[in-house]
Amino acid sequence: MASSTDFDKALAVGRPPNICKLFPNSRALIVSGKYIDLALQAKGKAMTIAANGRNNFIIRGALMAAQKANAAIIIEIARSEGGAKAYCPTNYWNIARQVDQAMNELGITVPVAIHADHYGIKSEADIPFAKQEIPTLFEAGITSIAIDASHMMDDKNLLANLELNPFIPDWAGLETEIGEIKGSEGLSATPEAVFLIAGLNAHNIFPNWIALNNGTTHGIESSGQGIQVALTAQIHKALAKYHVNGAQHGTSGNSTDRLREIAQQTNTTKANVATALQMLSWGVEVNDFGNAILNADGSFKKVKGEGVSEEMWQEMINYAASKGWDIGGYKNLNLAFENKFMGQPTAIRQRMCKRVEDFVYNLLTKVFNAQDSADYGIAAIIKAGSYDPGPKANRIEDASEWTPDKIIAKAALLDSDKGAEGDFDD
Repeated sequence: MASSTDFDKALAVGRPPNICKLFPNSRALIVSGKYIDLALQAKGKAMTIAANGRNNFIIRGALMAAQKANAAIIIEIARSEGGAKAYCPTNYWNIARQVDQAMNELGITVPVAIHADHYGIKSEADIPFAKQEIPTLFEAGITSIAIDASHMMDDKNLLANLELNPFIPDWAGLETEIGEIKGSEGLSATPEAVFLIAGLNAHNIFPNWIALNNGTTHGIESSGQGIQVALTAQIHKALAKYHVNGAQHGTSGNSTDRLREIAQQTNTTKANVATALQMLSWGVEVNDFGNAILNADGSFKKVKGEGVSEEMWQEMINYAASKGWDIGGYKNLNLAFENKFMGQPTAIRQRMCKRVEDFVYNLLTKVFNAQDSADYGIAAIIKAGSYDPGPKANRIEDASEWTPDKIIAKAALLDSDKGAEGDFDD
């Protein structure tokens, strides 16, 4: 673990301007997503959790696990979870405040990035509003963002990324995406990945991460398809000259063996976990994969004495039934019940956090190889002497070959299978 002297050095220079402005007296090492990516890359064959903080208990549990593992991590929320139409109490505008408060209270000294995941652009009509909204996220303490225009065709995806980039601080972590997360349908291919990253490179945009549709789904993985490791490795190899790493989406429900393979055999440094953490905090029984275990009637199986109180769980079941929600709709309980969760006795609130902590600690240390990555992050901050380490890559593409007209022409030559139409947001 880094010395207190090194921590103080990193704290003095590593916090971005928005974090310093919001939390001038804080001792929370909230940093750009760039540093988390660099930390795991330096560790080698390692990735860290990007924990979707759907409730406050998940945030606290994940942070405690990271401190115990001495791992650099990401706390995130997606637009579907915490945007303007949120189904979670944690949102783009309060997540930084929750993370900063918890880090100071709990004495968390590892580097943590706060990521706006899946900032979805469904069509060109979404872009004008995004130009207005994205700056407000950084004003509220976001330090990393994923521009997800994967819902559109390849040329429109790239053009949307280019148009929105001026609204993202240069120092912030950046993720881009091809292929919506659709399981076995519309799997990503190497040419479309190279197209997106090369086009961004031509315009001096160097993402930290690219997310693919490599066989997973949002929510609980049930298809048996899961992460396609060979496909992912193939695409990452083709992107090596652009120095972009992978972001693994749809992690919940994949076997620990499959996740170890992703960490060991690909250039993935960020792994999103959402649904499993929600279930754990509530006290739902899960298997090693993070899959919820169901009763014979298809309902969730609650572990007595874990997570929320038994009375609270029954109230949640009754509420979901009154709304006509099946088990997939239970995610909406996050927003409806957060204040009720907070009103439970201390021991119950603590066990909600502890269950998340234990699961995340196991992932970080036994599956992701992320332990002690915090030291690499702190070392990178001290070496840079700044909150911005700068880009990992250089421009190698000719901008004159990536004008809007040429982008459209190049995209027309791609043979991209986008899979079925539908709403694939988490």
